[in-house]
Amino acid sequence: MSNPRPDGVTPSQTVGPYFAYGLTPNGKYEWNDAFTGNLVTPDTSGDRIRVAGVVYDGDGAPIVDCMLEIWQADAQGRFSDPQDKRAQPNNSFKGFGRVGTDGRGCFAFDTIKPGVVADPDGKPQAPHIVLAVFARGMLLHLYTRIYFEDETANAADPVLALVPADRRATLIAKRTGNGVYTFDVHLQGDKETVFFDV
Repeated sequence: MSNPRPDGVTPSQTVGPYFAYGLTPNGKYEWNDAFTGNLVTPDTSGDRIRVAGVVYDGDGAPIVDCMLEIWQADAQGRFSDPQDKRAQPNNSFKGFGRVGTDGRGCFAFDTIKPGVVADPDGKPQAPHIVLAVFARGMLLHLYTRIYFEDETANAADPVLALVPADRRATLIAKRTGNGVYTFDVHLQGDKETVFFDV
């Protein structure tokens, strides 16, 4: 009598990614239509930087169809938001962008190094970029932060202080060249990036 059930693991159910349909304004549904890796505008002041890295799954394999959203303040610590009364209305820098990973799981974006911003209690936070991670199989996206290894303000940052000392390195981008930083995202495993519940 033959076994009607095949051997091996049952295929898992997953969600998405459906980025092309929800994020492409021109309706052509090309993978790159949803993304812009350049947040810098002609009138943007500040030090231009590039952040590059790889997104890895729990087994350490690169994720080739991940989307990252970037949110940040400008070089003076102002947000392009009506709630931030310090924002410059003539500044076209929005502090927002999206990038996708390529066939090797790599991503890169060009921006400016953000300035110091205050937390809700008025305490200064070290320059950082908020990163939202969207990937197949995740029903909810993940939030993390990118801090910069050459910032002395990291030592007094109130959010970094909440993270156990042995995990803080997962939030720190390494300077690898003139204005270039490396930041890898690990969704699970021994090197798992710290994610925040917001």
